[in-house]
Amino acid sequence: MGEQLSDRLLGDWSDMIESEMGRPYFNELATFIDEAYATSTVYPARQDIWNAFVYTKLKDVKCVILGQDPYHGPNQAHGLSFSVQDGVRFPPSLRNIFQELQDDIGCDMPTSGNLEKWARQGVLLLNTALTVEAGKAASHRGKGWETFTDAVIEELGKREEPIVFILWGNDAKKKQRLIGDHHTILTSVHPSPLSAHRGFFGSKPFSQVNTKLSEWGVEEIDWCL
Repeated sequence: MGEQLSDRLLGDWSDMIESEMGRPYFNELATFIDEAYATSTVYPARQDIWNAFVYTKLKDVKCVILGQDPYHGPNQAHGLSFSVQDGVRFPPSLRNIFQELQDDIGCDMPTSGNLEKWARQGVLLLNTALTVEAGKAASHRGKGWETFTDAVIEELGKREEPIVFILWGNDAKKKQRLIGDHHTILTSVHPSPLSAHRGFFGSKPFSQVNTKLSEWGVEEIDWCL
């Protein structure tokens, strides 16, 4: 997994991630992931694991949207949290995100669930685990990915330039301890159908992000897809 990682990373993530690659936990994670792809169906496709870092440079991060693990259905996950590939039916959580986007800032309901446009504007779409076995939600949790994504959040949390962190659900909220006080943290329940009506709808995260970016003199994000 290490060679593939280096090939797919944008340059300014390299120092941080290569440091993690040298730690024992990452060697164990890489062995597990190599075996998982060799013996079972795993999402996303192997070449897409690192897309969050490919599409969003470290220096460009304005906002982080932290998910849990990738979608575990066919043709959905492609390395960006909550995003699905073009032409794929919206999973329920993504449909709820789009409903809040429409209610919050008036965007039309998107025709594609591909969030690459957000990623290329500085929205790091990161999951706490970057892979999952087909049909088995949370199957790759506890294998080392959380340690890796802790390191990513901690690196961003130490950055002098402020970032807006969007933490939806309990797994994401656990990362709050890694984020410096000079950043802005927006939290709510997860947008899944099981919880969205308990505080996700009406939370207005997209307008809040742009309000903070404007206050900081940073270009706002065009959220409409």
